[in-house]
Amino acid sequence: MGQVVALDALLNEHRVWRGQPVALPRARQPTGHAALDDALPEGGWPEAALTELLLRADGLGELRLLLPTLARLTQAGQPVVLVAPPYLPFPAGWRQAGVELAHLHIVDAAPREASWAAEQCLRAGCAGAVLAWPPASKGTQADDRALRRLQVAADSGRALGFVFRDLRAAANPSPAALRLSIDGAPPKLRVIKCRGGMPPARNFDLHG
Repeated sequence: MGQVVALDALLNEHRVWRGQPVALPRARQPTGHAALDDALPEGGWPEAALTELLLRADGLGELRLLLPTLARLTQAGQPVVLVAPPYLPFPAGWRQAGVELAHLHIVDAAPREASWAAEQCLRAGCAGAVLAWPPASKGTQADDRALRRLQVAADSGRALGFVFRDLRAAANPSPAALRLSIDGAPPKLRVIKCRGGMPPARNFDLHG
C-alpha cells in the first residue's frame, strides 16, 4: 500500500493546485437596468455576441428593455440598425427615450433576406447594435445555422446583436450567448441562458 499523505501537507508544500474562482470583468455594455445587470455574470449584454429575445407576442416590452442601450449607443455616435422590424419606430417616443434618430437606420429586407441582411450589418464592423426579426426557418436545424452565422458575424464585427423570435423556440438549443424570454401578464423577463454562469432564478419586471 502506498504512503498516505495528509491533504493539508500537500497544500502546504504546494504539491496540489488549489483553484480559485476568477471573477468575470464587468461588461462595457450595461443593459441600463440595474437589477438585470447585477444578475448577469458579465454585468450587462455579452459583448460582440448575439442576444436572443423570445416573445409570446410583439409589444410585451422588448423594445423598452433595449431603449437605454440604443440611446447610449446613438448618443455616442454609434449606428443602430433595425433589420425587417414588424412595425416602424414611433420617432417621438424613441427621441423621448434618448435615441439619436440621426444614428438609427432601418433596413426594409424581404423575409427570406432578413437573416442575410442582419449578418452583413453585424459583420460590417461599424454598427453599435443590430436588431433583427428573422422569420422562422423550416426546421430547427435551419434556424440553428442562421443563428450561428449571426453569432459569428457579431463576433467578427464586434457588435451587439439582438434577435427577436417566437417563444416556442425556447425549447430548442441556440448558439446565442444570452437568451431571454418575455411572457406573462404583466410581462416578466426570464434569463434562459447566459454566458459565464448559471441563469438567475428570479424573474424581472419590465415595467418596474
